[in-house]
Amino acid sequence: MLKFRAEGVRGLMELLFSGVAIGSIYSILALGFVLIFKCTKVFNFAQGTLVLVGTYLSFTLITDAGLPAPLALLISMVAGFVLGFVIERLLLRPMIGEPVLSVLLLTIGLSEIIKAVLGLVWGAWPRPFPPMFPGGSINLLGQNIPQVYFWAIISSLGVFVLFILFYRQSSMGISMRAVATNQDYASLIGISVSRVFALSWGFAALVGAVGGVFLASMLSVNLNLDAFAFRAFPGAVLGGMDSVGGALLGGLAIGIIENLAGKFVDPLLGGGAKEVIAFVVMLAALLVKPYGLFGTEEIERL
Repeated sequence: MLKFRAEGVRGLMELLFSGVAIGSIYSILALGFVLIFKCTKVFNFAQGTLVLVGTYLSFTLITDAGLPAPLALLISMVAGFVLGFVIERLLLRPMIGEPVLSVLLLTIGLSEIIKAVLGLVWGAWPRPFPPMFPGGSINLLGQNIPQVYFWAIISSLGVFVLFILFYRQSSMGISMRAVATNQDYASLIGISVSRVFALSWGFAALVGAVGGVFLASMLSVNLNLDAFAFRAFPGAVLGGMDSVGGALLGGLAIGIIENLAGKFVDPLLGGGAKEVIAFVVMLAALLVKPYGLFGTEEIERL
């Protein structure tokens, strides 16, 4: 009996650790959604395909150009930033002042175009991502954790710490905070609101490249990674679409809930619960707390 209980506890701990690892990646990807919405109030449904761009570029730089994985990731992050910046300048800038639905449809169309181009260039078949980390596992609290899980958690924390420092200490970050708080006031004190919009898209694509590489390391390089990336969106909604800290906690929560659903709910329903539970949680959150757990509630005066 004691052995059975010990094995049960060990299995639950493994579920939680792997859930935290996946949730860490969701957190990074959720940050991309939050960065754009916080500054521009746009739901970017092209975020998943921006993740694909950084992932495929990293894959090519490692396998074809022979670059070290960290350097390939760095180049992909820079390229992602440039791509996001250019997309905002060329496509989103003319849409300022247009109906929200029009902008939303533009991001959906952009997503499909980018995915089609990636399919033409790289093909649709999955490929294993080159190993970025040493093989084996790390013993943590008596649990053997795969190295990729460990580095996903560390990288996620690093991304959020660096971004929070940037957001609070740098002049560019302070400008982004000002625009997120009040665009009209920010413009009056000399901040270029349009430049901040472009930067928010650039940084969203940059963090998307990081999250995409970790997703590919755990799964494979394939065009369906955007669907996994989009499962980070409920994490952003749960935490609050304008909350950086909410993106971290919301992403972690979704990762853990997905793993638990896969273990305990899938056997009862015959499968499928793990794939949809994130969106069930999102709908429940919208009904109970529409602005998310840590989002800013907007009050409109009539």
